[in-house]
Amino acid sequence: MDLSRRSLILATAPALLLGRPALAAATDAVMAPRILGSPSAKLLVQEWFSLTCTHCARFSQQVFPEVKAKLIDTGRIRYMYGDFPLDQIALAAAVVARALPPERYEPFVQALLAAQDRWAFSQANDPMTELAKMAALAGMSHATFQATIDDKALKQAILDEQNTAQTRYKIDSTPSFVFGTKLFTGEMDYDTFLKQTHDAGA
Repeated sequence: MDLSRRSLILATAPALLLGRPALAAATDAVMAPRILGSPSAKLLVQEWFSLTCTHCARFSQQVFPEVKAKLIDTGRIRYMYGDFPLDQIALAAAVVARALPPERYEPFVQALLAAQDRWAFSQANDPMTELAKMAALAGMSHATFQATIDDKALKQAILDEQNTAQTRYKIDSTPSFVFGTKLFTGEMDYDTFLKQTHDAGA
């Protein structure tokens, strides 16, 4: 999914893009990297994704389980999730995911990607209402959910991280993967993913 949808964030949330003081320690802790795998793994692979990206969802459901079983769980690679929301709904979902305890982040992200049709693209239901239901299933109270989606500092932190990744790696679509320092953009099957890890030295 390309960056055209991301312009919606920039157009509808200009206040978030203004200069801000340093983030509070609590926000810094929430923004700590979400990484799976052994710290001693030779290669770090980053996935930059949007929770409303259908391509990201397909990768999550069709390829990632094999990546996790054969490469992450075996200690060959570490795997970092990078938030790259392309619209306001994806930004809200990323904020909620970040606010959960770290051990719940990856399961929640996988659940959101698997259920996009139900919470993000439903024609009959409000996306924020459905997102609140998903958050409740992950153990977040409604009061905490509301406070989280209203947290401008956390939204700004996610956008700042996204902008840094876009500048550093020249990301222009999701999903985008960084194998060490090499960018690979778009969906891929497991064999292609494996080849990229080999080429990067894993």
